[in-house]
Amino acid sequence: MNQEQPSKHVQDTIKELNAQEAATHPQTSSPNAHSKAVASQKEPVGGIESSPLGSRTEQRGEITIGEALEATALTAGHRPVDYSDAAAIQAAEVRATGRTNIVPGGVAAAAQSAATRNARLRSDEEKTKLGEILLGASSKLPSDKAVTRRDAEGVIGAELRNDPNLCTRPGGVAASIAAAARLNQSNASNNNQNKTNK
Repeated sequence: MNQEQPSKHVQDTIKELNAQEAATHPQTSSPNAHSKAVASQKEPVGGIESSPLGSRTEQRGEITIGEALEATALTAGHRPVDYSDAAAIQAAEVRATGRTNIVPGGVAAAAQSAATRNARLRSDEEKTKLGEILLGASSKLPSDKAVTRRDAEGVIGAELRNDPNLCTRPGGVAASIAAAARLNQSNASNNNQNKTNK
């Protein structure tokens, strides 16, 4: 297995999960959106266990926060970075590194800078896109860890609090982190069940 396969696999998995998420959970715009988004993480994603992507994830291990951010570059990379994206990226970086401050020159600092710059520009063509910020996110983080449900809750909350409509976007940062957390949780449950059956 070469170095590119795990990254492509993770991106394909997140893309598939985000498509399912968008189909089953349209954008929410209510104050209870955070609770609904967190509650939906308890539901297993239908069909993932039987798909080849699901079995490859089990063999490979858990999806990290950096890998989930990289997957967002594929699912929403064309979209200009805004303040809710920057907040979600910052929350993800803090959870990945265990630091309470932004890493100078890191992914969150770049996202915050891009959001501030984009707010001043009128033309979307001139704005910095999510893909530009999140491409290679794993290598830009000083440390990384597997995504957990608690990580997803924090990232979803950050994105919601900083969005003027109090909603998360299908395929966005919060959606990718939540999808990775669900997949990791599902794989952990499957692994525990397999150990029990042996």
